[in-house]
Amino acid sequence: MLQEESDLSLIIAQIVQKLKGSNLYAQLERQAWGSWEKRILKSLNSMCTELSIPLARKRPVGEQKELLNKWNEMGTDEPDLSLFRPVYAPKDFLEVLINLRNPNYENGDSLSFRTHLGLIQVPLKVKDIPELKEFFVELGLTTGQLGIDDSTQVPPELFENEHVRIGQKVLTEQDSAAAQQYIRQGSPTALRAELWALILNISSHPEDILYYEQLKTNVIQHDLLVDSLIYKDVKLTASNDDYYFVFEDYLYQVLLCFSRDTSVLSHFAYNSASPPKSYIRGKLGLEEYAVFYPPNGVIPFHGFSMYVAPLCFLYHEPSKLYQIFREMYVRFFFRLHSISSHPSGIVSLCLLFETLLQTYLPQLFYHLREIGAQPLRISFKWMVRAFSGYLATDQLLLLWDRILGYNSLEILAVLAAAVFAFRAVNLMEVTSLAAAEAVLADLSTLKVMPLLQIFLFATVT
Repeated sequence: MLQEESDLSLIIAQIVQKLKGSNLYAQLERQAWGSWEKRILKSLNSMCTELSIPLARKRPVGEQKELLNKWNEMGTDEPDLSLFRPVYAPKDFLEVLINLRNPNYENGDSLSFRTHLGLIQVPLKVKDIPELKEFFVELGLTTGQLGIDDSTQVPPELFENEHVRIGQKVLTEQDSAAAQQYIRQGSPTALRAELWALILNISSHPEDILYYEQLKTNVIQHDLLVDSLIYKDVKLTASNDDYYFVFEDYLYQVLLCFSRDTSVLSHFAYNSASPPKSYIRGKLGLEEYAVFYPPNGVIPFHGFSMYVAPLCFLYHEPSKLYQIFREMYVRFFFRLHSISSHPSGIVSLCLLFETLLQTYLPQLFYHLREIGAQPLRISFKWMVRAFSGYLATDQLLLLWDRILGYNSLEILAVLAAAVFAFRAVNLMEVTSLAAAEAVLADLSTLKVMPLLQIFLFATVT
């Protein structure tokens, strides 16, 4: 009886400690995000002051007509953006994550985490290899996969033909859950657009098209400072990409409308962040005169447009493209640039990546750490952009198939670790961060699915 009471007391104490830890971490999230948000807003306000540009203004009638006329040719416009700068880049955000500390850890409650030698010092629970194998079971060596040339069980052409037949049946039945399960083995190119739309519950109702047109009207009527940040980002990233430069017009249309879409604010209900606010001139600090800025609550950062660019290969009707991107953002992408303890949040992804390397490739991990080339400083930019702009587009879409199929971003961290494993021999020879970055500079020739399969089910035990 005494033993039972002792065991029960221990269990209760553990539960209380876990609750205490979760509350402290939630507080940490809010404090860290609040501090980061202030930095972003300070940068934005400094730009306004330096350039003497308001956060928002109504366009004169002539300017409205001009923008409307060139709506489908905005890529031909060459505004002077030399004085504008991205509010922040992924490397700036990484520094914020590196400085996160959990109060429990600081007080010595997480002693088991002391052996973690990576940059992330928040002891969150992340999956180990056995758990990842179980979670990504459909990626196993004996399961047919699109994106792998030589299945061990069935000739590729036979698997692909049967897979297409099943995919067509899934689309005919309009079963979203079945589509999500199906796409775990990859989507045939011809079916991908419809399958993704089915999984994301996107349809082209007249009211959806009307809503997009209303957003477009708002863009035509009002000029926001973030518009210039969007132009700048597209020019710096997608416009210089061999795969995506042809979609420049689409990117402007989608991102400008996105910045005005107040429905995006709904994702803050399950996000530790809060949308930034602006105040009517002369009413600073008075909440009744506060408005969210930009209206969708999302300030674009360097590389933001690359969340949209790959979708342009699948959707050519602007309102449909817009709906797909918005849903991908509020389900997945927002987690890549906000602070949270969610398994798909960027903090957990960073920790998962570092843990995989330190646990299963310790020699490589310690070597890179010793030469001042912490692996996360290289892989962070891949994960924060979901590998967009780094992988060849066909490989990226196969990767995003699995994000949708598993409703998880954890595969990004696994792939990042798999890339390091694949290039391990070369990386063991480098003696500096610059040399390590050079080894990993070009990922465009990599085949995603073989890398993931080999890392999860063949290399690591």
